[in-house]
Amino acid sequence: QVQLVESGGGLVQPGGSLRLSCAASGSTFSIYAWDWYRQASGKQRESIAVITIGGSTNYADSVKGRFTISRDNAKNTVYLQMNNLKPEDTAIYYCNARTHISTYWGQGTQVTVSS
Repeated sequence: QVQLVESGGGLVQPGGSLRLSCAASGSTFSIYAWDWYRQASGKQRESIAVITIGGSTNYADSVKGRFTISRDNAKNTVYLQMNNLKPEDTAIYYCNARTHISTYWGQGTQVTVSS
């Protein structure tokens, strides 16, 4: 079992920055990839960034060049640095951890981009 806890969401003005954190506990040794997803009101949940155990990253076109996913293995924590935020980035952001047995989700953290 893996438990995930996100933090770092909040209200920010357009053009601003936030850093989300996702702290994992439990069987973290079994994780082979981490994802950040987001779900805006009335829309489907979408994958926006992924980092593998080998350090490879990939991003959705909508966030490429503005968001950066990283991880701190010693802290079992994954981060999402979000720069130049836009109103359309407003959503609940979820952390996801994948193992060969299952997929685990955090509870989500709200990000609101508004002036």
